[in-house]
Amino acid sequence: MTQEAIEQVVTAYFANITSMNPEGWIDNFAEDAISHDPVGEPPAKVHEGYRQFIGQLQAVFEKLEATIEHIFIAANEAAVKWTMVGVSKSGKPVKFAGITIFEVNAEGKIQTTRAYWNPAQMIAQLR
Repeated sequence: MTQEAIEQVVTAYFANITSMNPEGWIDNFAEDAISHDPVGEPPAKVHEGYRQFIGQLQAVFEKLEATIEHIFIAANEAAVKWTMVGVSKSGKPVKFAGITIFEVNAEGKIQTTRAYWNPAQMIAQLR
């Protein structure tokens, strides 16, 4: 797996969150991919809940923009420092950040994600 291929799938992951594109987002994942988002919550089988995930974003946010601050790649994994900035459907601004660890398989698909961020920080801004 090349660094360019890993960077490409990670970039596509965040671009599809920004565009709230469920089909594009799920296309980045292996069929049996698992997501720990956030770490500490029960892991989710990505292909089983992806429409719900994007649907939640669409229900809450008028606009959501993901910015990749830095990608650190080692072997078939990437650690990504990111920031999300958005506006809720009710007009409230929101900004939150985190780090997600991506494991990419030999086919160039995301196998596992482990997202480190605090959802309570985001929810407090939406109230």
